[in-house]
Amino acid sequence: MINAVVEITMKMVPKMLSPLVKDWAPKAFIVSFKLETDPSIIINRARNALEVYQHQVVVANILESIQSFVIIVTKDSETKLLLSEDEIAKGMVIEEKIVEDLRSRHTAFICDKN
Repeated sequence: MINAVVEITMKMVPKMLSPLVKDWAPKAFIVSFKLETDPSIIINRARNALEVYQHQVVVANILESIQSFVIIVTKDSETKLLLSEDEIAKGMVIEEKIVEDLRSRHTAFICDKN
């Protein structure tokens, strides 16, 4: 057996959300994602992102429940999406609920703009 050391060098990259919202697509419906390990800070972090970047939605989730639970956070609301045991048994994935929710929000966003 060979003992090898793997070294990964990482560099900081600029956040792309700010230029996306302000410069590239200021009229677009923009969604960001926030993953945390501490459930007690997720809503505050999501709300902070909404305030800083001025976009429409944050899909917030906790690492521990990443496959079954998310919170859709907007400036006015928090919507919890949870897979039931039955839905999990049937093979449903949380992304299906996320897409359904975001599609509805996007439609409302487009209608409000017109």
